[in-house]
Amino acid sequence: MVTFYRRLPKFEYLAPKTLKETLNLLAEHDPEKAMVYAGGTDVIPKLKSRLIEVPVVLVDLKDIPDLNYIVYDEKSGLRIGALATIRSVAEDSIVKERFSILSQAANSIASTQVQNRGTIAGNICNALPSADSAPALLCLKAKLLCIGQKGERTIKINEFFTGTGKTALNPNELLKEIQIPNMPENSKGVYIKLSRRSKMDLAVLGVAAVVSVENSLFSDVRIGLGCAAPTPIRANKAEEILKKHAISDELIMKAAQRASEESKPRDSHRASAQYRRWMIEVLVKRAINQALSKLGTFAGGT
Repeated sequence: MVTFYRRLPKFEYLAPKTLKETLNLLAEHDPEKAMVYAGGTDVIPKLKSRLIEVPVVLVDLKDIPDLNYIVYDEKSGLRIGALATIRSVAEDSIVKERFSILSQAANSIASTQVQNRGTIAGNICNALPSADSAPALLCLKAKLLCIGQKGERTIKINEFFTGTGKTALNPNELLKEIQIPNMPENSKGVYIKLSRRSKMDLAVLGVAAVVSVENSLFSDVRIGLGCAAPTPIRANKAEEILKKHAISDELIMKAAQRASEESKPRDSHRASAQYRRWMIEVLVKRAINQALSKLGTFAGGT
């Protein structure tokens, strides 16, 4: 079936040059009538198709150079500006070396063209359960630096998603920066995306795992799930099964089963809830084993 997109609806287009100018513009408008965007890979098609309410004012952030950066510090970790593209994050040498799980997740998002335009910040601000970067950022314990007229505040990413398409951002508040602390010693992460057409399609399921090992024990484990609930989630109870215990196939399987039980997926045209539960069990086990393999450790021993 051929889809014919309509023309863009009418709205006022604004392209501020500084963050201060952006905040002032937003303060002048009803937050229900103003919308901001960075890459526009999600907003523009939805506006053309009338899938979202048409704003009175559309504010384009792309001309604000102070928001486009990827910076690493040995002590504080990684900082990603709101305008850093998905592709720049996926290909950044430091991200690949020290936060490879995020590079994997970014590289799994849509096409190269979309990656060159879209942003990681936009991916999570859409707050869709299928956001590929969200499970990885949950496992990395990211924090989100947000800014508004009243100043800046930091939100933990596990507190950011409040519902499907909803976030903890206040009206006229922007996500300014994603902050990621250094990963623990002897840690590796893996992101696995399940979709019909690889990265060209939205995820049927997204599973992320960060595993830390010490003396043949799981010293820390973090499991992030996408498309497994109304929002991206951590499988906290599954993580507790593994922490401080000896590495074994039986324990990993038990944790994978618990992650499936923790999930609250829904039926959709992409997959049934039951199928998603089955695949959570499969992919959590696979992600943990792949992370262990990267560490040179296996469920049967080192």
